[in-house]
Parts: sequence; C-alpha cells; structure tokens
Amino acid sequence: MALQEPPFTLETVTDHYDIRAYGAVLVAEARVEAGFDEADTRGFKLLARYISGDNQSRTSAARFSFDAPWRPSERVGMVAPVCQVQSPWGFIIQLVLPASFSMTTLPKPDDARVLLRELPPRRLAVLRYSGCWSESLYHSHRRALEAALKQDGVRTTGGPAFARFDSPFLPWFLRRNEIWIEVAS
Repeated sequence: MALQEPPFTLETVTDHYDIRAYGAVLVAEARVEAGFDEADTRGFKLLARYISGDNQSRTSAARFSFDAPWRPSERVGMVAPVCQVQSPWGFIIQLVLPASFSMTTLPKPDDARVLLRELPPRRLAVLRYSGCWSESLYHSHRRALEAALKQDGVRTTGGPAFARFDSPFLPWFLRRNEIWIEVAS
C-alpha cells in the first residue's frame, strides 16, 4: 500500500528486531469480542466506514445551518498499519489517523463502537516479517521476539500488537507484517 506511516526514530538494530521511538499518534479503534481472524475483519469494517464518511464533520463547512436535514460527513483517510491488540475480552483493532487532524478536528464517529484516542509517545521493539496473516504465524514470530528481548535483557512494558501494512489483495508472500511490543525507556 502506498500509505503514509507514522514517523519514528530508529534507536537500535539487532539481528532479530529493531527498537523505534514513535511520537504521539491519533487512532480510531474498535473493540471486538471475537477470535483472531474474525476480530480483524469485523473491527476493520467498522473503522473503514468511519474513515470513509460514516461520521459527523467538525470542519468549518459543518458549522453552516441548512433548512434541509443534512449532516456533513468527512473522509478521514488512514495511515499504515492496521494494528490488532489482544485484550481480556477479545481484540482491539486500531487505525492510525493522519497527522493533519487533532482530537478537536477529527470527525465524530456515527457508530458508538468506534472510539478515538491519542496514543502517547512510546518505544517499540519491532520484528518485521512477510507472509500470511495467520494466527499461528503471528504467535510464532511473537514468541521469537519475546525470546530475543528476554535474552538481550530488554524490559517490556506492554503486550504485543500485530501490525499489518498491506491490503488483503496483495499476495501473501509480499505482505509486510510486524510484531510490536512496547519497551521501557
């Protein structure tokens, strides 16, 4: 995909992973009670509707009053990747939103299941791989990253996230995937 990515500073490169420092980013997220594969599909559909205009624009054009019952919406766009984070009750699917927005200028979601929030700056250990989006491949790479971090004495401060950068229409062997784990400063 030719999508923008959130900027980061590359701090460390090892044979197994990189450590990157990211600034704060805005995300739209959906919390889904489902298994690994179904959560991604259901969550992404909710988020895709939001960024495609299922929202209430807060731009100046939205401030005009009209006699007809018309509510302006706004296409938001997205930044790669789509992230999937496990939670005690299912998964959180997140889309990083363009840096041109702030919390006060982002359109309000029409669907209450879509939440907007700002993630604070963070440091992430990142393992990059290509291939399909299977749960077993994800867990295999997650375990490899966790083992490498433990061996190197890197202290983690959060659970893993599965970051997907490409369209499902891209052949599986060309897809860019990453496992992200937040690490201490």
